[in-house]
Amino acid sequence: MLTLAVPLAAVFWAFLKARREKALQRITLKVPKATGSQLQFWLIVSGLFLALFSAARPQWGKTTERMVERSRNVVVAIDVSRSMLAEDVRPNRLERAKADVADLIDSLEGDRCALVAFRRTGVGICPLTTDHAFLRNALEQMSPESAPRGETDLGSAIRASLDALDPAADDHNAIIMISDGGDLRGQAIENAQLAAKRKIPIFTVGIGDPRVGAPVPSEGGRGTLKYNGETVKVKLEEAALKAIAQASNGRYVPLTTAGTAETTLGAIYRRFLRQVAAKEQNEEAERVAERYQLFLVPGLVLLLAGAALSKGRFRNRSIIK
Repeated sequence: MLTLAVPLAAVFWAFLKARREKALQRITLKVPKATGSQLQFWLIVSGLFLALFSAARPQWGKTTERMVERSRNVVVAIDVSRSMLAEDVRPNRLERAKADVADLIDSLEGDRCALVAFRRTGVGICPLTTDHAFLRNALEQMSPESAPRGETDLGSAIRASLDALDPAADDHNAIIMISDGGDLRGQAIENAQLAAKRKIPIFTVGIGDPRVGAPVPSEGGRGTLKYNGETVKVKLEEAALKAIAQASNGRYVPLTTAGTAETTLGAIYRRFLRQVAAKEQNEEAERVAERYQLFLVPGLVLLLAGAALSKGRFRNRSIIK
């Protein structure tokens, strides 16, 4: 709208000027032809029109751009066994883990992340993506029902995490495993060693209290889980998590029950996983081409030409001689 106002104002000014000249002719006054002044006026009007039109950023056609991005691939494997419902960490271990993963997502920047849930086996919940909204949605829906029931198998979790990563980019891959521990049955150490051969470090994160056991809620959600009449209590078992981290050339990090800025997953990611090499990715993106330069440059030239016809103002000439 502002762009159209310039030529409309110019036409209106020309109309008023012509009407004024006719009025002067009727009273027999001689009106000189101010050629230089008119030229200056139209140069400035044309320049303003082109400059304002370029400000609207006209676009047509398409152009291809090559972009170079640096990124890492991270798989976050979360233990969703019933022991993760223990409330020695508020509101419980699983919800604390999910809250920390949400903090991790905020630290990803351009890195890709995948989610794996595990109990008896590991299950891919979300493939590698940079879509934070999609990641958060998949994370929020995680529960003990996200993976098959059974004793926690850390080896299966590692295998599912490795399957989610592209072997061609192993120098840029990492795994974060969040759990309250468990035994090393199955192929936990073997799979951790396989990760080491692929140069994929596993950062194990222990959640819970390693000294005092916490009761596990029952299946129905009322009361606590019992075995032979005794309340089942679980502690954080760090030994298995430490062994996996060591076998994969990773690191074990316990999350404190209170939680501080230094022990969130976001802080752990910034401190440790940023040491993992970033992969340069060449991508081509097609977008609509902007053509404002075609109007801006001639517009400025016309404005300068108009300004050159006067010393800082419109040329003033006597209308009546």
